[in-house]
Amino acid sequence: MAIVMNLAWPEITPESYDASRERVRWEEDVPDGCLMHVGWFGDDGFHALDVWEPERQFNQFIADRIGPVVKGELGVESDPQVTISTLRRRFVAPGVTGAA
Repeated sequence: MAIVMNLAWPEITPESYDASRERVRWEEDVPDGCLMHVGWFGDDGFHALDVWEPERQFNQFIADRIGPVVKGELGVESDPQVTISTLRRRFVAPGVTGAA
């Protein structure tokens, strides 16, 4: 079953997000189960919206690849606020592909 992961993490800065992308390389070495990732910064810090199938793959990715970099190498001390919901429907506009 596919899930939507909604994350808010005020401690993550643009610099730490970019550093984690470079070290984890999730765009080059896509984790099993990751269908989509969208990340942005608001006045209250970093946000992400991901689609995964199944949730177990998301949890494995965090434990094996994100955690050791963000918490270990980058020294981020806080935990994100994460909400997991069951995906009802996914639509991708025709012609939309790849990372940007």
